[in-house]
Amino acid sequence: MTTTYDCSTDDQRAQGLEHAQRAIGEKKCVVLPTDTVYGIGADAFSPQAVTMLLVSKGRSRTMPPPVLIPRINALDGLATEVSADARRLAEAFWPGGLTLILHAQPSLDWDLGETKGTVALRMPADDVALELLTLTGPLAVSSANRTGQAPAQTAAAAREQLADSVEVYLEGGPRPLEGEAGVPSTIVDATGPRLRVVRNGAVSLEQLREHVPGVLGLGEIPTPEKPDEPGAPEADAAPAAGSSAVSTDNLPGN
Repeated sequence: MTTTYDCSTDDQRAQGLEHAQRAIGEKKCVVLPTDTVYGIGADAFSPQAVTMLLVSKGRSRTMPPPVLIPRINALDGLATEVSADARRLAEAFWPGGLTLILHAQPSLDWDLGETKGTVALRMPADDVALELLTLTGPLAVSSANRTGQAPAQTAAAAREQLADSVEVYLEGGPRPLEGEAGVPSTIVDATGPRLRVVRNGAVSLEQLREHVPGVLGLGEIPTPEKPDEPGAPEADAAPAAGSSAVSTDNLPGN
């Protein structure tokens, strides 16, 4: 039975998180607040649950969802070949508005869609989301709306669109929070020899370069003075949106 919980009260929050944890274990979908808009989440390791998420949104496998994690040390369990530069950015900006596209661990039994062997990871800066992620482990999460409609800023708005396709709605109040801009996360492709911004967002290029000076901006290509690596052919423009593990449209906290 679809239920909405008001997470502004301790009792409702505890009950809602317990029900959401159970629903995730049963391969069902839940709606949760993030630090930008509301997201619809499912067990990242269940192809059945991820399919249900995509169907609920009216989305195809060509637009796989990113994965939200509860702590930085989950990075190495889900991704491989994580560079020192990528790790430096995660340590600087997680939890927060940075999504990293990385090589997925090949040994993991999951199917997020047509990911081309990559996964987009982020640790959100939202207490309710982090509590749920701590209980469930990594969740595949996309914005809580039907494809083509506006992302939901409350659980009630999400329920108007997604209805009974979701088992649990965790109402945490408006997202973004009052006074915040609700800027989506910056997406950085960390699968190549140079980190590349593939979507501008909450973390500016200047902020990224304070920690990793060589990050390439959106659409920027290496110059002869700053090649990708010695002997490497000149790189093409930054990957098109959605060319790696994630579409850049309407991603919650991504």
